[in-house]
Amino acid sequence: MRSVAVTAFIVLQALAAAAQAAEAPAARRWIMTVDNGKPAGELVVRCDKRGDCETRYVFKDNGRGPEITERYRLADDGTYARYEAKGKTTFGSAVDERYEGKGRGGAWRSTTEQGGSDDALGKLYLPLNGSGIVYENMLRLTTGGRELDTLPVGSVKRTTLTRATVGQGAARREIELVAFTGLGMTPEFVWATTGAQPEFFGLVVPGYMAALPEGYQGEEAQLTDLQKAAEAALLGGMTARLAKRMDGLSVIRNARVFDAEGARLLDGLRDVYIQRGRIVAVTRSDAPLEGFTPTRQLDAGGRVLLPGLYDMHGHVGRWGGGLNLAAGVTTTRDVGNDNATLQQIIDETADGRLFGPQIVAAGFLEGESPYSARNGFVVSDLEGAKRAVDWYAAHGYIQIKVYNSFPRQHLRETVAYAHSRGLRVSGHVPAFLRAEEVVEAGFDEVNHINQVMLNFLVDDKTDTRTLQRFYLPAERTAGLDFDGPRVQGFIKLLKDSGTVIDPTLTTFDFLRQRDGQPSQAFAAIMPNMPASFQRSRMSGGMAIPNDRVQALYDKSYARMIEFVGRLHRAGVPIVAGTDEIEGFTLHRELELYTMAGIPAGEVLRIATWNGAKYTRTLADRGSIEVGKLADLVLVDGDPVKDITALKRIALVVTQGRSIDPSAVYRELGITPFVTDAPRWMEPR
Repeated sequence: MRSVAVTAFIVLQALAAAAQAAEAPAARRWIMTVDNGKPAGELVVRCDKRGDCETRYVFKDNGRGPEITERYRLADDGTYARYEAKGKTTFGSAVDERYEGKGRGGAWRSTTEQGGSDDALGKLYLPLNGSGIVYENMLRLTTGGRELDTLPVGSVKRTTLTRATVGQGAARREIELVAFTGLGMTPEFVWATTGAQPEFFGLVVPGYMAALPEGYQGEEAQLTDLQKAAEAALLGGMTARLAKRMDGLSVIRNARVFDAEGARLLDGLRDVYIQRGRIVAVTRSDAPLEGFTPTRQLDAGGRVLLPGLYDMHGHVGRWGGGLNLAAGVTTTRDVGNDNATLQQIIDETADGRLFGPQIVAAGFLEGESPYSARNGFVVSDLEGAKRAVDWYAAHGYIQIKVYNSFPRQHLRETVAYAHSRGLRVSGHVPAFLRAEEVVEAGFDEVNHINQVMLNFLVDDKTDTRTLQRFYLPAERTAGLDFDGPRVQGFIKLLKDSGTVIDPTLTTFDFLRQRDGQPSQAFAAIMPNMPASFQRSRMSGGMAIPNDRVQALYDKSYARMIEFVGRLHRAGVPIVAGTDEIEGFTLHRELELYTMAGIPAGEVLRIATWNGAKYTRTLADRGSIEVGKLADLVLVDGDPVKDITALKRIALVVTQGRSIDPSAVYRELGITPFVTDAPRWMEPR
């Protein structure tokens, strides 16, 4: 009897375990990789039979990244009945976000915003800091061409671009590439399964990252190629629509021309003649050339004509070109990218298949470590570094950019070898070094104001590959003695060595932005921007727990701005770059230089002449002179008196084409800043 009882007990235990396993949520897992296969995180989703779901989202690249847990349940209409997210953002601030449907309405709250709607039925709440699984809801709610209204603002449309077959045998899947528009200024691309109830299959950002289901990592190359082709087809039309060829002789009349070398406006009005993409004459407007019949002419009406602007710190992608061109950026220096992707973008831009500025390339050079950014070449020894330098020299790069994990024992020899191959050297300061050490090792340029300030804030044990590279400057720059011998000695070293500083001040606006506060970097343009952009720029990045810390970080940021002015007045060369949203960030960067006490004319010189000088393109660009490329920007206002006039750009000429910035902005969902731009007149 006892044996029977034991057997029965074991059977009951097994049945209970089986029942419990049947109730346990099944998991779906995506592996996140960067730079062609390096694991960087995961997305795991579990949903039980009751419809309660939980996701775990972790993505770490370059020593930083979000860690977020989501819990949600869907309503009968496929929108969220409730949603919750907790965790940390990329730079360490807290994620604490909730949404709940209530009857016909819904309410949401996060560290950034709080609100509600009495008309939420059929509308999908868009999390501020969620994972990619939200795309699955969008896919199902936009089948059949339906436009989906979203909360708190906006709507989403869906377009299917191409299809692919992935996997083998039982794992074989038919998937399609979907473009969602309405979420921002450019489309968002998602791979999805086909059918009446599509599932989120994955994401690919060509040249950077992929998030694909476990077991499908080998499909990244195929999906990348298909997505690149689909994006190129969309972008090719932008050049045709928005950039008009300027065949024959064109003349811009009655312009106030900016002398970039002299950092001043020329006296009187000028006419600028353009043919085959170059400036062929510049004359006083009261003494025009005789015997010429232009194909087209435009009356500038006394507006200011600048050389094309340079963004000296870009990471070029396929969709930022319109923002750059509309903002007057006609040349971008790329300082970190996937090599194959950048080469393709340069070629496609040059022949008009991509809509964007001309590109000057700087090669990315990193060292092996758990914190490595995987752009460009990642090396572990001197021979590997030399091979990378050789590749960049052979492919037309003008410099290399050294990154955080580069092996410091090989730094000096690598710099010398790059110089021997004719390349400039710039970069971050590798971990456990100071900026003064890389200058002494031969750096021609240091990128980012935080890398400069860390010179006074670290010792040989400080690992600046972590978030310390942001928190230390935020916490301690406020207390630095800029007039003391240590700071003054460093400024003298920079001046004597001719080292260029690329501050990217605007990028670091996040150091002082608290969740729920509008971004000061973009406050002036917010009324013109899409609602989704406005919402995203209310979210901070740093952990700022109270008003005392807020005041400290504000002071530190203000002192970083001040330091750039001190560098300029000491004779240290400055170049202007973004490392953030294209175009608008450069305008703000230049505003901050005027706040640092640099006269606006000299700021414009930095954005034009200095850009050309330090990209070795001064023979072709950087000033309005006969024989140079006709890279021209017409401003509706006087930026020499008020640098903020730069956002009112009425015309851009570059690459033998004329561009109407207002038309570009309208295409991107942005309200134009100029409503009465002058127009080209052609003989009838």
